[in-house]
Amino acid sequence: MSQFINAKETLVTDAVDGLIETSGGALTRLDGYPHIKVVCRADWDKSKVALISGGGSGHEPAHAGFVGAGMLTAAVCGEVFASPSVDAVLAGILAVTGKAGCLLIVKNYTGDRLNFGLAAERARAFGLRVSMVIVDDDIALPHLPQARGVAGTLFVHKVSGALAESGADLDAVTKAAQATIDNMASIGTSLDTCTVPGSEKEDRIAKGKAELGLGIHGEAGVEQVAFTDARTAMDQVLEKLAPKIGKGPHVAILNNLGSTTPLEMSILAHELATSPRAVNIKHVIGPAPLMTSLDMHGFSVSILPVGSDNIAQLEADVEPSAWPGMKAITPVTTRPLPDGLSPIKPNPSVNDKTRKVLADCCDLLISCEDDLNTLDAKSGDGDTGSTLATAARALKGRLDDLPLADATQLFRAIGIELSQTMGGSSGVILAIFFEASGDACAGGLPVSKALLAGLNRISQVGGATEGDRTMIDALGPALKAMPDGIDKAAAAARDGADATAKMTRANAGRAAYVPEENLVGFNDPGAEAVARLFEQLAR
Repeated sequence: MSQFINAKETLVTDAVDGLIETSGGALTRLDGYPHIKVVCRADWDKSKVALISGGGSGHEPAHAGFVGAGMLTAAVCGEVFASPSVDAVLAGILAVTGKAGCLLIVKNYTGDRLNFGLAAERARAFGLRVSMVIVDDDIALPHLPQARGVAGTLFVHKVSGALAESGADLDAVTKAAQATIDNMASIGTSLDTCTVPGSEKEDRIAKGKAELGLGIHGEAGVEQVAFTDARTAMDQVLEKLAPKIGKGPHVAILNNLGSTTPLEMSILAHELATSPRAVNIKHVIGPAPLMTSLDMHGFSVSILPVGSDNIAQLEADVEPSAWPGMKAITPVTTRPLPDGLSPIKPNPSVNDKTRKVLADCCDLLISCEDDLNTLDAKSGDGDTGSTLATAARALKGRLDDLPLADATQLFRAIGIELSQTMGGSSGVILAIFFEASGDACAGGLPVSKALLAGLNRISQVGGATEGDRTMIDALGPALKAMPDGIDKAAAAARDGADATAKMTRANAGRAAYVPEENLVGFNDPGAEAVARLFEQLAR
């Protein structure tokens, strides 16, 4: 898999330097590259308790991305998924620890425990006050004698960081950190493993499955479960967390494990906010990439009870921009549409034949969603089928509300419906087509000529004509042939759609931006949809 790196050997140092170079002077690093990779606050004066965390790289923005006022004083970075050396950890301790002492926040992995632990012993031999807490928040594998440390570590950074920033002493900071660890829990799920630079990606998770409880280094989870949708995935995670969610308000970290898109994360946030299992989760941190696993396509949820003992620390502002802050979960609120945009409600009327025609056309568009998406992927962004199917489902649900016995009002109503429910340029074009056809009917034209008037209008507005490789290549011939019967119209639509596969250039629509060689041999998806609709009408 291609990745935006220079070399496996320099990727961590390159990334650390990039972080520092774009910090506006807030961060610095210790010398000793490449063996010692320690990111520090540039403004640190050792007057307060220092907080140090770290571990293997590949979890960005954790940990170096959380160095700054209100969170970490320094982060010790190892190679990808590899613990930093004792010398690197010791260098970090010696660089930032003053009389107030320092707290090491360590995830529960053998390498981290040993290297941070030995560095702490050596630092104490220098006369420094050093405390260490071990984070073990992962509940995925309850039979393990020592649970893994995962995204809940960020709760510890935040609570202890706020206390240290306020001037609390080392004992108070350490006590709060340990209390946070004792009360929190985390678990994640993913559709895929991660890609370690320089290594082949492990193909462990079967298609159609998600792995529940896998580790942040790609370690196997508790089980592979059938994947259906975001709601089920979130419910599976919350079901595991349910025994850990007690009475009273809780905060959740909704963490992106790497490559889950912002759109997906917002959907997962909605499922978290509305789940019956999460009624006691009153606050959320995220959704955001906080402790990732390279490019893992998954998410994790960490929970912590909140109360008078920690709410102020969780709410406190911090310097690192990677921290999204804690927000209250609130219900969706709405405002009425501005005057002039409220939907016009037509007077419904009954026509069984028209209703059946419309229902059959909607069913056809829904059934060929995947076919049209596949065609569109050859010349566009692969969503034509979904766009048409979404509009068809919405229109089918409104059939009882439409003026089915009045062509003029029906065309206008369909146009309004499509403008509200059908996305992209296709929705606008078809809305113009039907509303212009309705206007033409109101002017006395018969349906066949009114539809041609609608076609002329969309050509004027959109600029496309026959030969430009759009749906007009099928719609135009079909409407011109309609006076000769629906069979002739269907045949003309099919000929027009098939002709688009021989066109080497598109002059309108998304396909106009696609190389010519990608177009030949594939029907335009819009034209194909029109052809199938007329073939349906001819049956």
